[in-house]
Amino acid sequence: MTAAILVRLVFWFWFGAAILAGNALLLQQVSPPAVPALVFTLAALLLLLYFRIPPLRAWVQTVPLRTLVLLHVARYAGLVFLYLHHRGQLPFAFAVPGGFGEIAVATFALPVALAPLSDSARLRATRIWNIAGLANILFILVTAIQISLEAPAEIRALTYLPLSLLPTFLAPLIIATHVIIFIRATED
Repeated sequence: MTAAILVRLVFWFWFGAAILAGNALLLQQVSPPAVPALVFTLAALLLLLYFRIPPLRAWVQTVPLRTLVLLHVARYAGLVFLYLHHRGQLPFAFAVPGGFGEIAVATFALPVALAPLSDSARLRATRIWNIAGLANILFILVTAIQISLEAPAEIRALTYLPLSLLPTFLAPLIIATHVIIFIRATED
């Protein structure tokens, strides 16, 4: 089995498991601080696979850096944070700074990946964007931890589909790709 097929199988299995977990409301059955901990655990598992399985790492190394950056366009999900705050389903402290931050990261991913830049300018832009993007996702997770300890019901919306896919799928993937982008951008 090639690394590309293995990646696809793991990706779709993980995505399916995240959907099943959301459908079964599994995130509602754990303590609220366990949800952000799950994000870090899944991100760590992804990175462990990346570092410990040489064919997988070799395959990831062939994925253009631009493609890894463009994956972060999915962070337009920050718009949903703002919408849910407007509806009273997510607190300001989480939804507004995190939502606008995610929108900014998604927006700047486009010119970083697609603008006609020299290789050195693109690499500099990628490094700056990557630091800002990682800082934002970590801010969101720290805020989620704080809120889950003080008033867990305020972020309960993250335990229902489709938002349950954020902690069980998208956020770990985002964190892992930030680490991989950092490694790759410093190797060049």
